[in-house]
Amino acid sequence: MSLTLLSASDVIARFDQFDTLIDARSEAEYAEDHLPGAVNWPTLHDEERKSIGTLYKQVNAFEAKKRGAALAARNIAKHIEAHVLDKPRDWAPLAYCWRGGKRSGSLSLVLDQIGFRMSLVEGGYKAFRAAMLLDMEVCAARLQFQVVCGTTGSGKTRLLQALRDAGAQVLDLEDLASHRSSVLGALPGIAQPTQKRFDTLVWEQLRQFDPERVVFVESESKKVGNVSIHPALVESMRNSPCTVLDLSLEQRVELLLEDYAYFSANPEQFCNRLDALTTQRGKVVIEAWKALVRQGDLRPVVQDLLVAHYDPVYLQSMERNFVQYAQAISLAPADRSFASMQAVARLMHGA
Repeated sequence: MSLTLLSASDVIARFDQFDTLIDARSEAEYAEDHLPGAVNWPTLHDEERKSIGTLYKQVNAFEAKKRGAALAARNIAKHIEAHVLDKPRDWAPLAYCWRGGKRSGSLSLVLDQIGFRMSLVEGGYKAFRAAMLLDMEVCAARLQFQVVCGTTGSGKTRLLQALRDAGAQVLDLEDLASHRSSVLGALPGIAQPTQKRFDTLVWEQLRQFDPERVVFVESESKKVGNVSIHPALVESMRNSPCTVLDLSLEQRVELLLEDYAYFSANPEQFCNRLDALTTQRGKVVIEAWKALVRQGDLRPVVQDLLVAHYDPVYLQSMERNFVQYAQAISLAPADRSFASMQAVARLMHGA
């Protein structure tokens, strides 16, 4: 037998050495978050896990374990038939479950008896997450960030895309969070990841960056929609050099109308989002904006939002939180086009 029990920190250190990462938890647990690249082979499916938990509470642990063992054995057999029969003798997977190791341990025991080089995460997903968050602090401290600043609509996201296309290292937190990072930033029909999932996605990006090269990142606040950025990463970003993207107000309005085209297609959705600003702007202003939106006249609303709301808030936040903002270099794209952003990217990346 060659079953190896690894600490979570050892797993992080050897993360890319395993042929397959197997998450033995239920589908719902896997959906909430999982190790990067892991496949889901539930030892107990969602409803089975629920029924065994009920049996455990209402009858006793012994009866629950007997029933659970029968279900687990059937599920493990199905996973072997579906996924393992074509694996070579030197296949070396890593398995984990939530914390106690019973579900992943059952699967690992069978695979180990077959003769595979099995590894098991001691403490399961819970221990891995704790170690990952600690490692995120290490990653954030060793990387060199260049913060892309600019008022709302200045094209920061487009610039990050152009930088990535130019071969630069880019951390796009809004993309990972599925949110545009403002009161109006929720993407229609797209749910944000859970906090746990967001943390894992960010860590997966950070750990792959070369510390000898700059990482470009947007000047986010502590939260992107409903998810929070790790405090160590926030601190590193706020202490990093800044570059300001300076786009004309007219171009910014047009850019936002392009990027938020779904508001033009669904005016009531836009109106509902504007309600969230009632406390800051007052009911009279919000109702006037909503009347224009319902008439299909979005440009003056977007311009007022920029000048009266977003710009003052953004500039105050930058001056207060980003240490090197006052020394930032300003770059002015010719317009909002991707070609103009590519030209700026070449200046920043040195390509």
